[in-house]
Amino acid sequence: MAEPVTLRPDSEAPARSLALGDADKSLLRFLTCGSVDDGKSTLIGRLLLDSKRLFEDQIATLEKDSKKFGTVGDDMDLALLVDGLEAEREQGITIDVAYRFFATEKRKFIVADTPGHEQYTRNMATGASTADLAVLLIDARKGILSQTRRHATIASLLGIRHVVLAINKIDLVGYDRAVFDAIVAAFDADAGHYGFATRVAIPISARYGDNVSLHSEHMPWYRGPTLIEHLENVELSSGAAATKPLRFPVQWVNRPDLTFRGYAGTLAAGTVRPGDDVVVARSGQPARIERIVTLDGDLNQASAEDAVTLTLDREIDLSRGDILVPPGARPDVSDQFAAHVIWMAEEPMLPGRPYLMKIGTRTVGAAVTELKHRVEMDTLKPLAAKTLSLNDIGFANFSLAEPIAFDPYDDVRTTGAFILIDRFTNQTVAAGMIRFGLRRATNIHRQALTIDKAARSGAKSQKPAILWFTGLSGAGKSTIANLVEQKLHLAGRHTYLLDGDNVRHGLNRDLGFTDADRVENIRRVAETAKLFVDAGLIVLASFISPFRSERQLARDLVEEGEFVEIFVDTPLAVAEARDPKGLYRKAREGKIVNFTGIDSPYEAPEKAELRLEAGSASAEDLADRVIDYLSANGFIPR
Repeated sequence: MAEPVTLRPDSEAPARSLALGDADKSLLRFLTCGSVDDGKSTLIGRLLLDSKRLFEDQIATLEKDSKKFGTVGDDMDLALLVDGLEAEREQGITIDVAYRFFATEKRKFIVADTPGHEQYTRNMATGASTADLAVLLIDARKGILSQTRRHATIASLLGIRHVVLAINKIDLVGYDRAVFDAIVAAFDADAGHYGFATRVAIPISARYGDNVSLHSEHMPWYRGPTLIEHLENVELSSGAAATKPLRFPVQWVNRPDLTFRGYAGTLAAGTVRPGDDVVVARSGQPARIERIVTLDGDLNQASAEDAVTLTLDREIDLSRGDILVPPGARPDVSDQFAAHVIWMAEEPMLPGRPYLMKIGTRTVGAAVTELKHRVEMDTLKPLAAKTLSLNDIGFANFSLAEPIAFDPYDDVRTTGAFILIDRFTNQTVAAGMIRFGLRRATNIHRQALTIDKAARSGAKSQKPAILWFTGLSGAGKSTIANLVEQKLHLAGRHTYLLDGDNVRHGLNRDLGFTDADRVENIRRVAETAKLFVDAGLIVLASFISPFRSERQLARDLVEEGEFVEIFVDTPLAVAEARDPKGLYRKAREGKIVNFTGIDSPYEAPEKAELRLEAGSASAEDLADRVIDYLSANGFIPR
């Protein structure tokens, strides 16, 4: 294997192997972040070069790539050591998160090179989630930008307490101390918003190595440490997670045969030993640790970040998603909490829309009940908002489909962090950090009732259901729903019809027609329909309800088989030609905005129970098809 070399004058010095002497050194995980083209990848390339981690073949490849992709003239472009994706090299920006290892005489490091472009803020949050320190690069020519503040805010929210302000490209402003001092003062003016424990500012030139590993001759006015010196000596809270109460999220139940049952996972916090008493966080079921099993044999103790299998002295109801904790230090258990959230999707966050929340090893249904504010990046002040857009940071209340066990993120990252997942695309749309549980979630309890849904519907000799009519404006939903209710009423059935226009005169009179208001409109209607189903009624709901997510929300509120989606499938041209209320004409004239089918989308059902095609039959015949369906599926007597 080729010997590692460096381009510095001391390149003849013998380079250490990655394996020699590194095992006993402390490890610092840090990330580089900042705005696009601030020099993050170049800085990491410089760190790798100066720590003698490059081999001759790597240098040769770098020289070749620099001629093809480089952006620094005839010099070697150190950023190419990290920017591995072809798209990154061609565009000169970092897209993916790149992790690199290097070491010095005092410490070993894992560094994450994270994207600076706003489009890839989600990748920056990924890199920050495991880091102890952030190197925030700032282009000396540009100063602090909105993206700089965004990255500093995300780093702070994700629990990073140490930051280095690396004022890069100081050579391009003539090594001017006044420029450096002005940038530091501007950052310090915002320091109260971040809450970092330490902040060290260093003027550097990543391209030429000034103040990276050696002090620069061009800046005699700077007397502080080089970047490497600071990274080697910054003090971190070593083993803090191990001193916290036990948190063991169960990843899977390990049962290879009938003689063994273990619970596999990674300790998120604390320590555990055989003989320790534990309880299931959600249910409080007690047990005692019998063994700590690994591939290398049983352990006498396991600590935070250890991956193990625990066996218990008795069988209890314990499965994936549950958390084992000490009896006297249980986490919060609730179905509502407040959290900071980083929005990562092109589609906006809409309060009331159902998402999936993955927290630790557990996945539950969730929705934002109230967006308290979003953070304005230019001022870092909270602003009132109804939605969050791509890369926005906000603070919101969440409601879950069932109670979960959690800790505040500042106490235990693993049990206090979550992601939101789109129910239909399965894409991650947000990352969140829990701050506290909501007191109202623990003060409100369901009251047991003697007369239940079965008794109410039995007295009416019918099976309760929601008949959800969806389609474009002018599709004929209300006409068909009204005919269906007439036929059910004549047959002695007990019904109630909820119509889109009617509910906006009372229940939803405070809502407009933005996407956020449409979601809340359907959420309220769905909750109302659920109450009518509990009363034993057949509920007919006639609403455009353009989004699949909200129709799924309504479906999920009732038991399986109680929701019948009826798609009144009318082409836009036909519905617009009818235009009974003149709404399409006004939308085309720009007098109505956010009108479904014109400037707001309609997401057609993919698996509706009934599809009624416009023009295939009269409204009377289509209503009879609905009655036939209800009779055939046991909702009403034949």
